[in-house]
Amino acid sequence: MSGTTLHDYFRSSAGYRVRIALNLKNVAYERVEVSLLNGEQRSPGHLARNPQGLVPALEIGGGTVLTQSLAILDWLDHAHPEPRLFPADPIARARAMAQALVIVADIHPIDNLRVLRRLETQFGADAAAKADWYRHWIAQGFDALEVQAPADGFFGGDTPNVVDCCLVPQCYNARRFDLDVARWPRLAAIDARAAGLPAVAAAHPDAVASRA
Repeated sequence: MSGTTLHDYFRSSAGYRVRIALNLKNVAYERVEVSLLNGEQRSPGHLARNPQGLVPALEIGGGTVLTQSLAILDWLDHAHPEPRLFPADPIARARAMAQALVIVADIHPIDNLRVLRRLETQFGADAAAKADWYRHWIAQGFDALEVQAPADGFFGGDTPNVVDCCLVPQCYNARRFDLDVARWPRLAAIDARAAGLPAVAAAHPDAVASRA
């Protein structure tokens, strides 16, 4: 698809999972950096794309902009069906969605930058306290996912699915905050297998930053 533009931040978990999905589906896109540290997400131009002032925002042509990473992945599955990110079977789809939401709804939102800043400004949390908060919620979610994770392959079987697209960025975040992913051997193995895929490796924040 031509004319596709992804507005995201290189270390945004939500942007990272969309980059993985775009790459897995071999969708060509232009990437525009929106610096969360510099407050660019609150600029008038970005707010016109996404009134929430968040990333990612995916422009797909004709003035259409999609927001919220899970909604973008769902659209991608309809616009570019292969490889599938969401199972076709309704029960399998519901289970995959529930697993993805452990990260998307229960870990990520309370660990993101705006929440960490609020902890600092409202409650005086220092760097150590914020890091402890961050690790706590990742560990709680990973405990639940570990017992549901397959022993081999990916959550999606032979190829990554929506859960894997969400897991890889969260493993990256865990390591950034000195949380040893080896505590969850099945999740760590999935993350390692995913890292060996060119589509996933190209979405990594380090790879994105080097191309900026």
